[in-house]
Amino acid sequence: MDPTLLLNQPVGSRAADCLSGMLTQSCSENKLKFICEFKPGEEDYNVDMDFGSVSVILPAQCSVHQLRLRICMQAQEQNCHPDPLAILDPERYTLLYARGEDWYEAYDDCQVIRTLDIPWSCDDTGQLLAHIVVKPLVAVDSEEKQKQQQFLSYLIGHDLEKEASDRLGELTFTRRKLASPRRQELSNRDYELYATEPWVTCAPIPNDLLDWLKRKLPVNLHYMSQISFSIHVDLGATPNVLLKVFRRVMSDQRFDYVISDSLALKVSGREEFLSGDYPLTDFHWVRQCLKTNQDLHLSVIPVSQLVEETVEFVDWPLVDSFSGQFSSHEDLCLKGKDVEDIYMISLWDCNRKLRVKLLGFDIPKLPSKCPQSVYVEASILYGNKVLSSVSSLSKAFADEVLWNEWLDFDVLLRDLPRGAKLGFTIIASGNDSSPATKDPKPPLSSGNKAPDQQKGKGKELYFVNLLLIDHRSVLSQGPYTLHMWSYPDVEEEAVTYQADKLSSATNPDIVDSMAISFLLDRYSFPVVLPNSFSPSDHSASLTSKPSPTKSTASSSAPSSSSPSSPPSNFLSPDPSSLHLKPIQGQSKDNITLRSPSPVFNTSKACLRRFREESVRYASNLPQFLRSVDWMNRGVVEDVHWLLGNWDPGELDLTVALELLSMDFADETVRRLAVQRLESLSNDDVLKYLLQLVQTLKVEPYHDSYLARYLIQRALGSKRIGHFFFWYVRSEVEGCPYFRQRMAVILEAYLLGCGQAMLDSFTQQVQAVEALQEVAMIIKQHYPNDVPSTAPLKLQELLQNSNLPDEFLLPFDPRIKAGRILLDKCKVMASKKKPLWLEFSPMPSPNLPTPIGIIFKQGDDLRQDMLVLQTLVLMDSIWQEKSLDLNLVPYGCISTGHNIGMIEIVRNAVTIAAVQRSHGGNNAAFRNDALFEWLKSKCPLQEIHYNTVERFVKSCAGYCVATYVLGIGDRHNDNIMITDKGNLLHIDFGHILGNRKHFLGVSRERVPFVLTPDFLYVMGRVKGRKSLYFQRFMDTCTKAYLSLRSHSRLLVTLFSLMLLTGIPELSAAEDMRYLRDALQEEQGEAEAREHFLQQIALCEQLGWTVQANWWIHMVAGIK
Repeated sequence: MDPTLLLNQPVGSRAADCLSGMLTQSCSENKLKFICEFKPGEEDYNVDMDFGSVSVILPAQCSVHQLRLRICMQAQEQNCHPDPLAILDPERYTLLYARGEDWYEAYDDCQVIRTLDIPWSCDDTGQLLAHIVVKPLVAVDSEEKQKQQQFLSYLIGHDLEKEASDRLGELTFTRRKLASPRRQELSNRDYELYATEPWVTCAPIPNDLLDWLKRKLPVNLHYMSQISFSIHVDLGATPNVLLKVFRRVMSDQRFDYVISDSLALKVSGREEFLSGDYPLTDFHWVRQCLKTNQDLHLSVIPVSQLVEETVEFVDWPLVDSFSGQFSSHEDLCLKGKDVEDIYMISLWDCNRKLRVKLLGFDIPKLPSKCPQSVYVEASILYGNKVLSSVSSLSKAFADEVLWNEWLDFDVLLRDLPRGAKLGFTIIASGNDSSPATKDPKPPLSSGNKAPDQQKGKGKELYFVNLLLIDHRSVLSQGPYTLHMWSYPDVEEEAVTYQADKLSSATNPDIVDSMAISFLLDRYSFPVVLPNSFSPSDHSASLTSKPSPTKSTASSSAPSSSSPSSPPSNFLSPDPSSLHLKPIQGQSKDNITLRSPSPVFNTSKACLRRFREESVRYASNLPQFLRSVDWMNRGVVEDVHWLLGNWDPGELDLTVALELLSMDFADETVRRLAVQRLESLSNDDVLKYLLQLVQTLKVEPYHDSYLARYLIQRALGSKRIGHFFFWYVRSEVEGCPYFRQRMAVILEAYLLGCGQAMLDSFTQQVQAVEALQEVAMIIKQHYPNDVPSTAPLKLQELLQNSNLPDEFLLPFDPRIKAGRILLDKCKVMASKKKPLWLEFSPMPSPNLPTPIGIIFKQGDDLRQDMLVLQTLVLMDSIWQEKSLDLNLVPYGCISTGHNIGMIEIVRNAVTIAAVQRSHGGNNAAFRNDALFEWLKSKCPLQEIHYNTVERFVKSCAGYCVATYVLGIGDRHNDNIMITDKGNLLHIDFGHILGNRKHFLGVSRERVPFVLTPDFLYVMGRVKGRKSLYFQRFMDTCTKAYLSLRSHSRLLVTLFSLMLLTGIPELSAAEDMRYLRDALQEEQGEAEAREHFLQQIALCEQLGWTVQANWWIHMVAGIK
């Protein structure tokens, strides 16, 4: 039982303490008493029978099914129920109990009644008892339920109802269990705060805005089209101060309004609020207004007039929080039990080795390229690691191949960790030779770009995995037929990174897919993974102190085994073990935390010293955990004890993110990481949300601490919820290996996000689908060049499309697009034929410009999203150092498989356009072209100050960023400049040092773009000294060194994105570029000198960039 849940819920904690105490008393004889009250169903009201209650007493280690059986027997004897046998059917009758104001269902008939999180009390004899209601399942209005499910399926992009069958299957089980964290979050929701959540930042005020702190800020307030007035306030004022001034003015002017109404401040023309106890300087929009010298206009709106945020869906009843957990090993132990007393077997009693009987496979239709012979490799997988592997004999490939061959693993069943999978891979035999029949301990595998090109191994053709211990902690038994996934050919899209090890989904195409059949050993009883070794461990975990960090994610946690009491032979841990590297050649089997001495010390002083030491060595925790033998249960118990006493708040955020990577499949490890994330602000969650959604693929089960954490954070913040919706929905459509998982998690969020969010998502999905249809037709009409008639065709298609009248932009929910401006829309002349679209903005006193987006169909925008997200992170790192480098991380989002939107940056043109306007193609060699263009946009005096200053800063920022990220293909059509001198880069199709080639030769010879025309703007002509160029170099080195101090975070974020399967980020080796670019192994002085050398190299080879740009403009190379 999870201690944090009970500790967060006092009723459950007291009940559990009472239970653990009473069960140790001899008078109780480990018996539990239930008072079971019968509630009639609708059809039972016509039955002439007194529905009363029965009392049953049974051993604490019995299952819920045995409780049902005893209730049935008592009901028959006392004749107090019209159909006692129906009580045995969980599809017809449910067992409910009340905890607080909520009702919970004992959902899993295999659950041990001792583990029910039910309020216990004692009767007069000291017998522990609980009250249960036996009630027929209420029939839900099928039409209403179907309508609700169709609506959800539309938003999710996948119909879960078609896959939901078995009530104890993982899909239905997870849907029911995720209702608990949703209900908990909704019960804590402040609906006014939820509706008016502000966009704030904790970054220091940029230096160029510091002068504003000495002045008053003019604020224009507008109320209901009745009154508008301007006030001047300090930047330290809060929204409440503005509202007080507003009320005073309204009172003085004797305007009629409801004084008792709660009021909110909304940015005029935007879906953005100023609320909370924050100074005005902390709001993103206020800073934007200051930066652009824009007036601040705020609308005063009664909260009662905001869109309703109520949750209207009919939700499932809550299920017992510990469904999917079983009793202790000692309770389940076979020793000393008669056969009639056995109802399930502890996995830790299974001393035999795992084996699987390979029956064969069949495929309805043979592929076009058939291998002559194949063999099957069976592996035990844990996370991305192969713990053991066995191969069958080779056989000739045909539409049906039979083996009937036992494959034996050198692994004991009792050593299987929770989350372990049995993987099958069909491999083409190399030269038709039989493979080695056994490879019990292969090296732990890591990612590689071509999994089927391993040395000495034939091409991998098909794969599928089965969880050996399922979501209910039950060992898989008996016969199975699984439909396999095919590995794509090299020219096709790559398999999502490590999906062949991480995914437990089967191919839904059961008609045409390869099917493999096998048999696992069967037992007379269910074999289950215990939740602890002994009841004393279990009770110790109930009474252990909570972590200082509040854990929302584990408050109603998925099942896990994590003893919080120290192992009986665990000595006070030596923290030095966390920084010692394993001796070269040392076997992992020898790594242990256990001390040969049975002595241990758990005094407060010892734990305090342990925590102090753990903070000291926390950065090496991932390295230490990678060396743990997760097949050694004794070692794992010790590691769990160590992690259970670790204060999550002392864990570095980067380390926590690293612990969520595919290297760590252990539930306790991942829970510690999630507990650390609890303290993140909404701003910080948004920084890492892209990666956190990807790491859901690493979790062995749909229901996980991370899934619950993300759902609850999304339900608590509309900002997070918006992006969570699109990040997850994109994976539902684009990643079939994890489609069901992503869909069930997204459904859990949508059921609680509120009606306003649902309406908004509906409009956005409708807009995306309408634009996708238009884009596909345009690509069919114009496969090659775009004729002059294309805009007319586009306008016709858009006019007849199903576009909504208005919708929030998926890449920025603060901006609402209105009707489409047909005359401003066009088809762009590039390979994928993206659409340039413009929409009318919402009314605002600021006279806003039209809203522009580029809609792309056929490009994977997730790489662009990653780069832009990293630019935002880099900007926040620099802002902390008071470095505002004027980066422009424009909006970009993937809304589906190879579909997405990009924000149009206003008042900006490409460098190529600048050069064409100053001499045509040959202007690529004209050093003063950019300077002359900037001069034409600004008065002469200003060009030497603000414009050049902005250019120097932005150029420095992008030079450092593009170098560190290895962004390639930097031609003059994907570098832009604004009227105000702000440089920016777009289109990030090549990253991490991957360069574009022409005729086999790399087109780029410089580490980043710093051309003679850029240097000319800075006054650096023919190498002469320049104050601006010196400032540029100083800014570059300062920015570069700032990133170096966060190199581990950057590498971790990119490594987590390996799970996307992005072509240029598809192997662990791709991280090497980042480490080299950041000079991780060098000192600060050496790193500074290294970057100055890169600047010198760019200056020396600037002419090669100009030559490439000239070729690009003349030949039109994209």
